[in-house]
Amino acid sequence: MSTISKPKQFGLPRLFPRPMSHYGIWSWVGTVDHKKIGTMYGIVSFFWFIMGGIEALLIRLQLSHAEANIIDPELYNQLFTMHGTTMVFLVVMPLSAAFFNWLIPLQIGARDVAFPRLNALSLWVFVFGSLLMNISWFTGGAPNGGWFGYPPNSTIQFNPGNGMTYWVMGLNVLGVASIAAGLNFIVTIINMRAPGMSFMKMPVFTWMTFITSILIVLALPILGVAGIQMTADRVYGTNFFNSEAGGDPIFWQHIFWLFGHPEVYILILPAMGIVSEILPTFSRKPLFGYSFIIFSGAGIGFMGWFVWSHHMFTVGLGPAANTAFTISTMFIAVPTGVKIFNWMATLWGGSIRLTTAMLFSIGFIAMFTIGGLSGVTHAVSPSDAQQQDTYYIVAHFHYVLFGGAIFAIFAGMFFWWPKFFGYFLSERLGKLSFILMMIGFNLQFAPMHWLGLNGMPRRIYTYADNMGWELSNLAATIGGFTIAIAVASFIVNVIYSMRNKKLAPGDPWDGRTLEWSISSPPPHYNFAKLPEVSHIDDWWYKKYPSLLEGSPKGDLTPKVKVEDTSKVNESDIHLPDLSYYPLFIGIGLSLAALGVMYTYALVTIGLILVFWGSIGWSTEPVNEPGQDHH
Repeated sequence: MSTISKPKQFGLPRLFPRPMSHYGIWSWVGTVDHKKIGTMYGIVSFFWFIMGGIEALLIRLQLSHAEANIIDPELYNQLFTMHGTTMVFLVVMPLSAAFFNWLIPLQIGARDVAFPRLNALSLWVFVFGSLLMNISWFTGGAPNGGWFGYPPNSTIQFNPGNGMTYWVMGLNVLGVASIAAGLNFIVTIINMRAPGMSFMKMPVFTWMTFITSILIVLALPILGVAGIQMTADRVYGTNFFNSEAGGDPIFWQHIFWLFGHPEVYILILPAMGIVSEILPTFSRKPLFGYSFIIFSGAGIGFMGWFVWSHHMFTVGLGPAANTAFTISTMFIAVPTGVKIFNWMATLWGGSIRLTTAMLFSIGFIAMFTIGGLSGVTHAVSPSDAQQQDTYYIVAHFHYVLFGGAIFAIFAGMFFWWPKFFGYFLSERLGKLSFILMMIGFNLQFAPMHWLGLNGMPRRIYTYADNMGWELSNLAATIGGFTIAIAVASFIVNVIYSMRNKKLAPGDPWDGRTLEWSISSPPPHYNFAKLPEVSHIDDWWYKKYPSLLEGSPKGDLTPKVKVEDTSKVNESDIHLPDLSYYPLFIGIGLSLAALGVMYTYALVTIGLILVFWGSIGWSTEPVNEPGQDHH
């Protein structure tokens, strides 16, 4: 618990009086509570989800009929660049981080993450990094070289102006946020598990977070190196990727996809973890093959480092390299297939409840399977050579990343919303959102398979009326607007449910993991007494101990109740106090990055903020005066 106390005698003076900091907006601006940080991650990334969706709708309007002139070619290039960048770096990654923040301490029986202030820093660096990238819309033009930034299209010689510099500087800042979060969750999961919770007793979502965090810490520095090189090329006149001066543009592709393919699993592994928690709950049976699911996730994380050049089959790597990456890409489909069959076996024979969360989870399995099957066709390099840079590729990665990650994220929101906020979302409106999203998604992206096979290139601005592509593109555009209606219905659901709160008990779904053992929403200290764990799905077996005796049915009358916190003496529980320094460090990093493009005065101001914030952070007490750490 945070306490109001006198400022330290030594160290930097506090910016705000302590009592003021505990009320209103200051309790959010300075928070280091993992639950509030998770909420803010969710709000900011959902805002960018809407912005990315608007960008997609403008693209679809332009392609809805032949020889359209709704937007000009330059704006079109900016839209598809920012749509891809937004959805990968500002939506799916931070939405997953919102679940990490909310759930990991609750699932492992901890009161907070290992480094609460570092957690706040990752949030604020993400917020200001995302703003840095998007202010380019108002300063002469947004990035326009594709979300992958291939030279020479992204070099200063062929792409003057600051658009792509904003892109690369924004990615560098966002990488700091991701690495900070990844390190934090690795340490949290290793060191802060409840007594008795061995690694093979952790929830699957915690496992997938752990693997994802390792991938983040290893992969994002690779993108950082590439970003520094591109920044140097664009701002300081170096020639890392300038072939005329001895550089190599293909080197960018190698280094980008060496980051980019682990990145695909950074996006999808959390979704797999979410679904692996929902399916057993609404099937009322244990997850089939728990250890196989875990080792398959670890296998995907490991093998993801050996497939990057399947993005480059048309570059001219030669038959030996193409063969090696064909084989590795086929192999990586195996652990994914293991997971799909385990999920299906979990459903088989279960007492299934078709809640909104369950419907989105089943939709995830179906859509992700389709995307995975089209992905296997890309593993064969002669086939991929024909599909390369066509709309078939666009269809594939949207089935994987929208039909996969976004469907799972919506499933997770409906599943954990009552735990996060203490009230249910409307199931009726939720099922309407699911139906609209499923129809719209398939209407938009299924026709792209045959558009690609009929030769429609991706990133095309317009097309002639004799190509035979109009009907499929019109269907895709109608599907895109149907998805928009589905998202709008979700927003209506949130507003309606906030106004007509149907309060949720601590364990509304008869859950299996530790977060369901406490009240909804959780108290700020999470657990009055840290739990002791004896089994996988420990909360489930505490409720129904007879199931441990081997009976498949057993006595399904709960034997324990959700933790009662009404008599807890909060003064006995201490958590870190508020800190504003992460906010100022986040502002400083983005100002310094902005200054690289314009003036060293901004760089100086930004670095002063970073230095001042770091010193102030280091002088803040771990425990407040007169408090012992419990």
